[in-house]
Amino acid sequence: MDDWKERLKAEYAQTKEIYERLHKRNIANTVLRMTNEELTCLDCENMELLNRQESAMSEYLHCLELRAALNDIEL
Repeated sequence: MDDWKERLKAEYAQTKEIYERLHKRNIANTVLRMTNEELTCLDCENMELLNRQESAMSEYLHCLELRAALNDIEL
């Protein structure tokens, strides 16, 4: 297999692992935000940035999945 295909598979696996951990954290943050009235603006801003990061990572994973599908790469 071409080197770039192996790198794509490795990058996808690593990014997916990080994305899944971030997603779990964002779920916990959402629960915290809904149940805790003492959060500061900075806490909320950090949570919002983590949500934006999750969204960007999701789109990136989707792009990698499309590239893999177009090139017959099993992820």
